[in-house]
Amino acid sequence: MPATGAQESEQAMKRDAAPIRGTQSFVHTLSSCWQRPSLTALEVFWRWGFGIPAILLVGSRLNAVLAAHTNGTFNLSEMGLDHALLIDPVGALTADPMGVVAKADHVVAIMSPDLLHLTEWVAPLAFIAWIVVSSFGRSAVLRRADARLIAKPGSLMALQAIRIAALLGTFAVWTLSIGRIANFTVKAPIAVGQEPELVLYCALSILSTLGLFILWAVVSWVFSIAPLLAMVRGLDACASLKAAFRLGSLKGKLVEINLVMGIVKIALLVLAMVFSASPLPFETAATQSFLLCWWLGVTLLYFVASDFFHVVRLVAYLDLWRTFEQRDTRDSV
Repeated sequence: MPATGAQESEQAMKRDAAPIRGTQSFVHTLSSCWQRPSLTALEVFWRWGFGIPAILLVGSRLNAVLAAHTNGTFNLSEMGLDHALLIDPVGALTADPMGVVAKADHVVAIMSPDLLHLTEWVAPLAFIAWIVVSSFGRSAVLRRADARLIAKPGSLMALQAIRIAALLGTFAVWTLSIGRIANFTVKAPIAVGQEPELVLYCALSILSTLGLFILWAVVSWVFSIAPLLAMVRGLDACASLKAAFRLGSLKGKLVEINLVMGIVKIALLVLAMVFSASPLPFETAATQSFLLCWWLGVTLLYFVASDFFHVVRLVAYLDLWRTFEQRDTRDSV
């Protein structure tokens, strides 16, 4: 018995000393979140509680703008989009990409003043509403996952504002890069009387998009762990951000989890596209209403799955933090 006890103690010490992989308990975290559907339900509730009214508001305003430019008919052909393009946009784009782009650019030029006016008041309203709703919603999900956490809605609002600003900066860089690629592969050849390099444009656009996506996955862990630290330690926004950059070896584990979640998001998008396209071989037999219901169902499933994996990432961060916290406590003792 003494030998057995010594062996168990030695094995426990080895387990404590073993390096912790950020994703080594990922399957366990998935199973844990799956067995607690209330976490995903809360995430869906607060996200859709913001998203559905926002979509209805923007949709109603866009309908009003479209009605104003089509004399209330909602017929896009009145703005220069011909019937063939509206019936088969993919085929028209393949046959005459530059012509389709020119027509789309004409429509945007017509509607841009009204769209800019709409953006001037919708964007700030959505920005403020998202910060408030997401802060309280994220607090509710985290406290549901771990009741020991301290509610810090003010800190979470400030951190969410910083995160959105960083995300908008990323989108600005992406837009600028796509514009540069378009100038290099499309506008420059046309200016000298050559054919545009559409294949090169698509390839470079995909590469730049994936590159920025991966870059965001590598650096955005800070904006996910900082709210958690604010609720674990009761910190304000500035203190939680400083603490997020001082996590030592834990930072690598958080990056690992974020990269895995990025891969999961890409996989979800691919699956959504596959399921959306699966009825197309039977479009001669399927009605338009069936296709609409099918695409709506696929969209809803995608958003539910995305919300579920958002919860998984939060719980994975929380579990990883608790593991390191316990190890640090044992080491100090």
